[in-house]
Amino acid sequence: MDKLTPNELAFIALANEYCHAMERAIECESREAFVAQMLKLLPRLYMTITDIDDDIYSEGFIDSALEEDVYDLVRGRVAQVMAEEDIYLEVFLEDMKYSDTPISASISENLADLYQEFFNLIHSVQDALTETQHEMLCQCKVNFINYWGQTLCNVLRALNAVYYGI
Repeated sequence: MDKLTPNELAFIALANEYCHAMERAIECESREAFVAQMLKLLPRLYMTITDIDDDIYSEGFIDSALEEDVYDLVRGRVAQVMAEEDIYLEVFLEDMKYSDTPISASISENLADLYQEFFNLIHSVQDALTETQHEMLCQCKVNFINYWGQTLCNVLRALNAVYYGI
């Protein structure tokens, strides 16, 4: 493979934009501005990753580059921005099937989990050869299918409720 596809390049750019938005969350003029920004970025990330081929036999490996204290810092800043709107009821957790009581989730933690995935991808692809970048993007797609796709959908629903006061 000589070069990445336009969609692969778009996903890397969107992931990078998301990471910068998360790192600057505390600088947003308001909670509403931050939520609006996330409501624009998250669907685009979802749509773009779904158009990337998911080679389940890819040997792509995404290094874990994000340090725990940076994750905690970003999560904490988003929690500060979200304030009392940070916690929401989650219905798509496996534990919910067996629970008689509602299970809560955190917007800031969900967004920080996505940040971790995208940060690690950006860090891994920046100096890699094109073929390796493609394999990493395939691995990111597999991770999307198995994990972070549902996280993105869940937090998108919660952010929509916050933004529109539902």
